[in-house]
Amino acid sequence: MLRAMKILAAAAALALAPAGAAFAQSSSLAAGVNLGTPGIGAELQLQLSDSLVLRGDADWLSYDRDEDYSGVPYGAELKSMTAGVFADWHPGATPFLVSAGAYFGERKVNLDATPSGPVNIGGQTFTPAQVGRITGRAEMSKFQPFVGLGFDNTFTSGSGWGFRALAGVAFSKDPDVSLAASGGTLSNDPTFQSLLRAEEADVREDAKGIRYYPILQVGLTRRF
Repeated sequence: MLRAMKILAAAAALALAPAGAAFAQSSSLAAGVNLGTPGIGAELQLQLSDSLVLRGDADWLSYDRDEDYSGVPYGAELKSMTAGVFADWHPGATPFLVSAGAYFGERKVNLDATPSGPVNIGGQTFTPAQVGRITGRAEMSKFQPFVGLGFDNTFTSGSGWGFRALAGVAFSKDPDVSLAASGGTLSNDPTFQSLLRAEEADVREDAKGIRYYPILQVGLTRRF
């Protein structure tokens, strides 16, 4: 009897294994995790046809570096918290794809400078004591269209697992820049404040490059 039960159990396992694989291969839903220039993220995918997949994701990023804007050395912190909705077209139902969609949310650079030497503000030179500390931000659009190319075998691989890689660009309007000064002998001086507004315009011009945000991303997906 025990031997017969073992044989029946083995037969059932063999019968269910193809069914499970078939389910994984026929499922039109998948979830995944991503890593790249948008940050660390998670996503959901819905396959509408052999060549069209809808994708939604959410990403988070915090990154520090030093930047010079208009001759003033700033400590710059890139902060990004975005969600996105995209349509991925797979020509010929292959893993290769063309992607289009948009990111929504906050993508900004926080600026902080405490000059240790003379700096030029709005075309005039000031000492560190006069300037004090300058803080500000350069903020990109809340809505950023995206186009890209990539590879994603989530719905074409022979297993329930998939790999994806994406390269593209997100487009923003000119960054919105604001600066404020504090702790200096001229921080509240009307003339200095007027020059600081001119400095904002110079920083905005220097920061125009971040209108085109590069998207490089890899991820792992699982169908369910």
